[in-house]
Amino acid sequence: MLTSAGKPRVQLIAAVELLKPITWFPPMWALACGVVSAGVPVAGNEWKIVLGIVLAGPLVCAASQAINDWFDRHVDAINEPYRPIPSGRLPGRSAVAIAWLWSLLSLGVASLLGPVALVATVIGLALAYAYSAPPLRLKQNGWWGNAACGLSYEGLAWVTGAALMLGRLPDWPILLLALLYSVGAHGIMTLNDFKSIEGDKRSGIRSLPVQQGCYRAAVTACWFMLAPQIGVIALLLTQAKPVYAGLVVALVISQCACMRRLLKDPLRYATWYSAIGVTFFVSGMMVSAIAIS
Repeated sequence: MLTSAGKPRVQLIAAVELLKPITWFPPMWALACGVVSAGVPVAGNEWKIVLGIVLAGPLVCAASQAINDWFDRHVDAINEPYRPIPSGRLPGRSAVAIAWLWSLLSLGVASLLGPVALVATVIGLALAYAYSAPPLRLKQNGWWGNAACGLSYEGLAWVTGAALMLGRLPDWPILLLALLYSVGAHGIMTLNDFKSIEGDKRSGIRSLPVQQGCYRAAVTACWFMLAPQIGVIALLLTQAKPVYAGLVVALVISQCACMRRLLKDPLRYATWYSAIGVTFFVSGMMVSAIAIS
């Protein structure tokens, strides 16, 4: 039995777990890609970059995780009963308070970084609530929910990073890259849904693995990841960047090799692909960012 002195420490650990630091990497990486794609020297802009990275990961993304865990507490009781809320380690409505506090902190930091960052943050938080909370609860359907996540995690973060450096909305090649990789992230999110199929079925959440079955959903995810990267290659060729386009081609071929294994047993290899194949995907993000900088 925990002593009264030990409970705050347990709750602090649970609060950190609620914010899911492991999920912060994608938007932080996308923001870094945006920073690089702007082609502006880092010197003199260090504080903007640091605040931007904090905004993308430990604030906005973390807030979205707290929001999602609160509205998913009944699903998590089936899929992940050890999570902070269903396990009781984070009592009452603590998660709601954390979600609101982190949302307000996000808006405060974004306001220091200019109008583009503030608008992007407002949109990102709005999508986070729309994804998890009634009445929209976009995650009820894998097509809409994964689109919202892809746009937030990749597109908005990328555009914010570029805007921090440029002091304005970036030009169309950067916007197009951000959009293409947002579409690709839809496939990554579909693979993430494989770990919660049973709970989703019982809770009425129509993720793509639930709607289509494991194999068809894996094929859909692969096409969502591959098609936009073909668009990236075409964009780089139109920008007279054949060497960088070739590097992205090599990374796409590596993903295809991983996809062959994934499709042999999607349920078994979805997590493996998320660790290996997705690494090639995000590497292509930085290659393309460098190419247009």
